Amino acid sequence: MNHFQFVATIAERDVIRYTPAGIPVVTAKLQHQSEQTEAGIKRLVEFEITAFAAGEISGRLNRAGLGEMLKFSGFMARRNRNSKSIVFHIVDFESVV
Repeated sequence: MNHFQFVATIAERDVIRYTPAGIPVVTAKLQHQSEQTEAGIKRLVEFEITAFAAGEISGRLNRAGLGEMLKFSGFMARRNRNSKSIVFHIVDFESVV
């Protein structure tokens, strides 16, 4: 199973673009910060990850506010077929109240 879910803010977002097939896509940088417990010890977890949204979700991501706290769901995949680095593919997100 490849399902990843976390709360983050949109730190950066590129302008919406279109694939040769006409599918809208947006790339963004997401920032996460939380406190987690590992082996009974609390630790601060911080990371920034590149995210990718295609289709209908790209329009929603393009309208979301920078710095807004959002809960993202999606999966991880290679940046491209020959790459070893990963990108988070956004399937859905919602506002965190």
